Amino acid sequence: MNINEIAEEAVKLKSSGYNCCQAVAVALASEGNLDKDNLRKISAGFGGGMGNMEATCGVLVGAGMIAGLKTEGNATVMKSRAIQEKFREKCGAIKCKDLKTITDGKPLCPCNECVRNAVLAYGEVMNLA
Repeated sequence: MNINEIAEEAVKLKSSGYNCCQAVAVALASEGNLDKDNLRKISAGFGGGMGNMEATCGVLVGAGMIAGLKTEGNATVMKSRAIQEKFREKCGAIKCKDLKTITDGKPLCPCNECVRNAVLAYGEVMNLA
């Protein structure tokens, strides 16, 4: 699967009941060495912005988890920061509360778009086609 297909898979997962962090982590499972079920479980508490506290969007937590698996923990902070920066360019913010802020009758970036854009940002940073 290419990164666009993975992004669409993540959106489908989100639409089927996974939280945003789970959708990103599970869709990107092939990048790490954990199976999808364990990724679903380990990412369960990070939907809605870090345990639903409206902080950093859960999609970025999921992407950061997978980046850690992919890099085996080497320079993961720099990769995670770069993913966040790419995501901010696409969505306008990185905090769940800000992304959900309603202006002109719609959120800054709807959840499905956040899921899609996190996977795409991961792909750009990790040089996936």
